[in-house]
Amino acid sequence: MKAIVCKRYGTPDVLELLEVDKPVPKDDQVLVKVHAASVNFGDLVLLKGEPYLARLAFGLTKPKYPIPGGDMAGQVEAVGKDVREFKVGDEVFGDLSGSGWGSYAEYAAVPESALAKKPANVTYEEAAAVPMAAVTALQGMRDKGKIQSGQKVLINGASGGVGTFAVQLAKSFGAEVTAVCSTRNVEIARLLGADHVIDYKKEDFTLRSEQYDLILGVNGNHPISAYKRALKPEGRFVHVGGSESQMFQTMLLGPWISMTGSRKMSNMLQRANQHDLNVIKNLIEAGKIKPVIDRRYQLSEISEAFRYFAEGHAQGKVVITV
Repeated sequence: MKAIVCKRYGTPDVLELLEVDKPVPKDDQVLVKVHAASVNFGDLVLLKGEPYLARLAFGLTKPKYPIPGGDMAGQVEAVGKDVREFKVGDEVFGDLSGSGWGSYAEYAAVPESALAKKPANVTYEEAAAVPMAAVTALQGMRDKGKIQSGQKVLINGASGGVGTFAVQLAKSFGAEVTAVCSTRNVEIARLLGADHVIDYKKEDFTLRSEQYDLILGVNGNHPISAYKRALKPEGRFVHVGGSESQMFQTMLLGPWISMTGSRKMSNMLQRANQHDLNVIKNLIEAGKIKPVIDRRYQLSEISEAFRYFAEGHAQGKVVITV
């Protein structure tokens, strides 16, 4: 089969399209013919090996997982003898980041726990845009952010993969949503349901008098003190993306701020979770959320897809058609 192979850390140019052996599913695995995948920040970390702390999980000197790719959607071609949830022919989608990666290939053998039935009302490409980004937004706001109906929620970085899902999910929870994005993305944020949109090129939300119950930091490089100022006295800030300085400030100073005051500041690292994937599936089928796709690339164009994603201006998701 054809697959993208990454033999060393580096730029997108190190990604190679090669012929490799088709995987054989183990007793607890499902063999999926992959129709589509997508690009996430985690895939970029796996490619570059940066920040270097990530190499503890991904391999110190070279990638531990030679075939990258977390998100995927496809059709079940075979199942191991212990598989109970899926059968041949099922349309599925999933997040392989917790089970060895490998979606940038024509076939992937994965544990059934990494998969869910594909939402019936979306294409394979749309389904592949969902898992990591949507679950990140869900876990960040529900688990860390303790989101409640009626709260004022701000999404900093509302137009990328995670941000577009976060706006829609926050609305589905009944929140009053403020989206922060650049000028070119103001309209899409409104279309996704944001009650208020702040163009960060024209205004810094941390300097306004408005305060929020929950701020989800998907992007940006504000100091943690600025986020603290923008929170209500019992408010929460959850960092899921953005600059390294923002991440390390939240890691180092967040626990101290949380212990010594009423505001809570925390990082969150998304974890693949089948239950959460099914929560997202149900919301998609109910019409509450939908994936936003910016660009589509063929598997042979993977390097170009990564270069575009790394620019940081994607409006929604970058999808790979296999």
